[in-house]
Amino acid sequence: MEKIAVIGSGTMGNGIAHVFAQNNFKVSLIDISESALEKAIATITKNLDRQLKKEKITVDEKESTLNNIKTYTSIQEGVYDAELVVEAATENLDLKLKIFEELDDVCNEDAILATNTSSISITKIASVTKRPEKVIGMHFMNPVPIMKLVEIIRGYSTSDEVTNIIMETSKQLSKVPVEVNDYPGFVANRILMPMINEAIYSLYEGVAGVEEIDTVMKLGMAHPMGPLQLADFIGLDVCLSILKVLHDGFGNPKYAPCPLLVNMVTAGKLGVKSGEGFYSWSHGTKELIVADSFKK
Repeated sequence: MEKIAVIGSGTMGNGIAHVFAQNNFKVSLIDISESALEKAIATITKNLDRQLKKEKITVDEKESTLNNIKTYTSIQEGVYDAELVVEAATENLDLKLKIFEELDDVCNEDAILATNTSSISITKIASVTKRPEKVIGMHFMNPVPIMKLVEIIRGYSTSDEVTNIIMETSKQLSKVPVEVNDYPGFVANRILMPMINEAIYSLYEGVAGVEEIDTVMKLGMAHPMGPLQLADFIGLDVCLSILKVLHDGFGNPKYAPCPLLVNMVTAGKLGVKSGEGFYSWSHGTKELIVADSFKK
């Protein structure tokens, strides 16, 4: 496998393009927005410069990585000779179904279609294609260039051959692939999101403050980042979306999103991406400052 297409040039998309290109794959990075593509290349360049400064790569490796990426605003043009397509668009079911319908029509019949979804059913996505055996989940973790895990999710019809190819491809990226089956939230978010939701409930019910909740989990449970800080980094809108998938998929009230989370997303307080969530991020991400709404 040599030619990869990545759909979506946001945080996950540009990170996925980065790691494939750095490992000598030819990458087509596709987004409907030219400005989003320009921003993605700037982000990849910045991250490569950071690696260069730490002497993890050479100048030649940086240039080679950038030369391995071409950008497109047309899906049809970007995927025409791709052997693997990784969709990394917004976590929205209707959007993903629309993209996969189009990919099924325009991609080579042998192309494998992967999605970076963090919670949406692979089987559901595969159902809108004529190649369900070639549809699979590749759930990368953020930040993609740094995090080792890739959750490999088999849909109901995903073939052994495709699963093995994607497991081996992930290893070529110096990642650690873990195979899981297709149930709501898979493994990562089925465990993580209820914890984050419970942390938000603890704040909502006045058990403790933002800083106190995160400190307990960092110092008591050896978590490198507290659950409320992590939620801000993930995006509170994304957390809410995944909890809704879990709640709808299992029909269990334990997955019901905390009303505080719902209100914050409605108010546009989405975490780092909006500048405010449980913490204030207008100053950057190095220093933790509790948002005014939650200061005691």
